[in-house]
Amino acid sequence: MLLNEFFETLNEFAGIIKKKIRVIYQNSSLYEKKISKTFNYEFVYKPSPHLLSSIIKYQNKKYKIEDFELDTVWNNQIKSKDFEKLNNFFWLFSLDLKSSKSSVKKVITNWITNNCNFKKESWELDITAKRIISCLSNHQLTYDDSDKEYRSIFDHMIQKQTNHLLNEIRNSKDLENKIIGCSAIILAGLCYKIEKNYLNIGLSFLKKITSSSVDNQGFTNSRNIKQLIFFLKYFIIVREWFKESQVEVPDYIEENIYYFGQSYACIRQNVNADLLFNGNNKSNTQDFDNYLGRLGYKFKNENKDCGGYIILKNKKICLAMDAGSSPNFKHTQDYQSGALSFEIISNGKKLITNCGYYKKNNQNLNKISKSSAAHSTLIIDDNSSCKFIKKKNEFILKKGLKITQKNSVCEKNYWKINAAHDGYFKKFKSIHERNIEFFPEQMKFVGNDKIIRKNNYYNFKFDIRFHLEPNIKLMKTQDNKSILIELKDEGWKFTCDNYEINIDNGLYFGNKNSYIENQNIFISGILKDNEENIKWEIKKI
Repeated sequence: MLLNEFFETLNEFAGIIKKKIRVIYQNSSLYEKKISKTFNYEFVYKPSPHLLSSIIKYQNKKYKIEDFELDTVWNNQIKSKDFEKLNNFFWLFSLDLKSSKSSVKKVITNWITNNCNFKKESWELDITAKRIISCLSNHQLTYDDSDKEYRSIFDHMIQKQTNHLLNEIRNSKDLENKIIGCSAIILAGLCYKIEKNYLNIGLSFLKKITSSSVDNQGFTNSRNIKQLIFFLKYFIIVREWFKESQVEVPDYIEENIYYFGQSYACIRQNVNADLLFNGNNKSNTQDFDNYLGRLGYKFKNENKDCGGYIILKNKKICLAMDAGSSPNFKHTQDYQSGALSFEIISNGKKLITNCGYYKKNNQNLNKISKSSAAHSTLIIDDNSSCKFIKKKNEFILKKGLKITQKNSVCEKNYWKINAAHDGYFKKFKSIHERNIEFFPEQMKFVGNDKIIRKNNYYNFKFDIRFHLEPNIKLMKTQDNKSILIELKDEGWKFTCDNYEINIDNGLYFGNKNSYIENQNIFISGILKDNEENIKWEIKKI
């Protein structure tokens, strides 16, 4: 244990030294000379800005460049978030095309004057990549109708920043930033027809990143739904750039879009709601679905098991369960310990939910949202099924779990999901097995949470929680044996005959980077025997 901690500390120290040496190198004349080697190629392919509408939030109101402080905008001291927005140039998409082109070019020239050499703050990987994409895609404002001197400076700076990305992308730890960086390199290669130095290398990087972060079924190894959609969006953008520039689309781009699309159809389009598993929040994908439709993308997937999630549905009811093993620790930045947690959607409304995910810079709330207690599943002795360790201001997986059995049935008049995991075995010598049945004709869910112990030397407390959205009303009946659930115009009854049931308060993180109080139904008891069966029922009334 001590030896492991020693080597871990040694590795962290070596990483700090390496990072400092890199900073010194990047600010040296050697690095400046290296990234300044550009090519005398013309800006040939002019990408259409509408191809980025899946990632750009277009505003109804368009601004004029004259509304900005042109002379001082790069000199002002501003907050880091505003600094990023200003320097990634995505604000170009909000400009009216009737804006003064000369004024836009003046702003760009001022930026180049202030940032012609590498600056850590304004040359961060994601900021630089977005700036390249934005400047090239908004060519009507940034490039067209300009003189030879300006075009020469513009072309040189785009290629210089692309050279920086080629050097920096290997060192980035952020997967999504790497994807954006690869996209920018590929776009620069297409725009300037620099195939060998930009296009091929960018594609090679993208292929390498994808092979290490996506499983063979087209789902991200992190099992993160938001990340899956992110991958799909950028791969489609890259594909559309190839098509528009009349360059043959690489086969692996086509293949990945197909598999990402299959996963997206299964986990989002088929459900038509956000399942709050493993880093996901409520979002509106309607604009993205419209985008897919405009470009002719249609994805279908009739599978019931995708990315470790089992999803059974008909026209009225959807039952979804997280029945996947935890990922490798490298992919657990946003992973949550919600094994065997489930959600029920009735006529488009969440009946049972998980609490969602809190990602913003509040480590306490982030840690709470990662816990098993934030999910509709089992907790033993107030412990989560997985253990996390804090590393560089993030909680990553220290001890994961494996799914030891999994099967499902989906017939017209009978559904069943059965799965088990070993997350509580090491500490409590216990296996958690969950069985949920649904009887459509009776509109009734019957659940059985089985806790199987290798020995019963100690008695442990257990809780099973069933979270509800903040707007749902609960009422316990006078006999204390049932809880009534008011779901807008629907009524449901929760019962558990052999164990105590109660209503508790909690926190709901379904809306991104915010929280609100919610309620949950919980069953509590003491583990005494080698096998404990906790049966419960949710029935429409």
